Amino acid sequence: MIRHILLFLFVCLSVSFCHSQDANFHIYLAFGQSNMEGQGIIEDVDTIAVPNFLMLQTIDCPNLNRVRGNWYSAIPPICNCTSGLGPIDYFGRTMVENLPDSITIGVLNVAIGGCDIRLFDKDIYSAYDSTYMEDWFINKVKSYNGNPYQYLVDLAKIAQRRGVIKGILLHQGETNTGDQMWPQYVEKIYSDLLIDLKLDPHLVPILAGEVVSDTNSCCASMNEIINQLPNAIETAYIISSDGCTFQDQAHFDSAGYREMGKRYAIQMLELQN
Repeated sequence: MIRHILLFLFVCLSVSFCHSQDANFHIYLAFGQSNMEGQGIIEDVDTIAVPNFLMLQTIDCPNLNRVRGNWYSAIPPICNCTSGLGPIDYFGRTMVENLPDSITIGVLNVAIGGCDIRLFDKDIYSAYDSTYMEDWFINKVKSYNGNPYQYLVDLAKIAQRRGVIKGILLHQGETNTGDQMWPQYVEKIYSDLLIDLKLDPHLVPILAGEVVSDTNSCCASMNEIINQLPNAIETAYIISSDGCTFQDQAHFDSAGYREMGKRYAIQMLELQN
């Protein structure tokens, strides 16, 4: 009998150990639309693996030999099988460059070009899953089982088996340009994530990036609304896009994405310090 009890305790301890979180594995969730998805040209310098920077694969990508739910070195494309360079790439690279070698950064990115922010609202997402009524958009939503919010949460729970969620990164706004309710939409999504993932807002801030700010861009006026987010969320911080270069009216170019990623990281590092 004692032998059986000892064996039971050993198994319990072993299971607990195997599934315990590593406090030095810092996880960051990313979501949004095309700029978070990544539209930049991936250059040779971007494909050099960085120690301690990992990505959780979000969908199966046979062309990349990657399987959903597995961890890989964070080499673009990070969002999906064909996305380009985005801010998350240089967010992670900048983080590990400025943290002790004992810290590992892990990212997971669920973003859909052209989406309304409310596609990530778990209560009303179905009203926004075919906004464009075009195959390219509908297929992207389908790749996340038709429910990007729940898909992000499910992946985040997989990530939590290994590490600790430290922050949420958002880049979205172009599709919602002019919508004064955008901060409230984001607050709802952020609150849902905190509840569903059992996170403390004071330990898991949300960082939201401005859209292309040039006066010739499509959506620069949205930045005024984006900058209202801290009024709705105490733990929200805005990442300026001022001076970041761009390739068209809506999207940054590769250099612009690298700079935006660095700015996300600098803000996060300042908060941690």
